[in-house]
Amino acid sequence: MIICVVDGQGGKIGSVIIARLKERLKEHVEIIALGTNSLATQNMMKARANKGASGENAMVTTLPKADMVIGTINILMANSMLGEFTPRMAQAVADSEAVKYILPVTQSNLVVIGAPGLSIPQMIDILVHEVEKGIERCVK
Repeated sequence: MIICVVDGQGGKIGSVIIARLKERLKEHVEIIALGTNSLATQNMMKARANKGASGENAMVTTLPKADMVIGTINILMANSMLGEFTPRMAQAVADSEAVKYILPVTQSNLVVIGAPGLSIPQMIDILVHEVEKGIERCVK
C-alpha cells in the first residue's frame, strides 16, 4: 500500500501525520512525502517517510501510483498555500484514483460546513450563519 502525504510551506501538518502513521501502521506500508517545496519534503522526511520528493512534477508522476492521498483541503484547490499549490498539482490529486483523506484546514477564503450527525437542513442553517458572519466582516 502506498500512502502519499501532500503538504506545502513548512510541511508541519504533513510531518505530524507521517509521525502518527508510522507509530500506528505496519512496516509494509510505504509512506511517500510529497512537498510543494524542498523544506516541506525535508521536514516530512524527518518524520520518517519512506521516500520523498518535491514540486509539481513529483506530484504529477507519483500520485497516480498512490492508494491513499492525505492532506489538507488545500490540496484540492489550485493556487492554494499562498500560491505554492499549482493547478497541475490540484489536478493530479483530483485525477488520482486513490482514496483521499482530507483535513478541513485551510488558509484560503473557504469555509467548510458540516459535522457528523447533522442533517442537510442543519448544515444549510450553519452555512447561512457563516455567510452572514462573512458579510458582517466585509461591512465593517
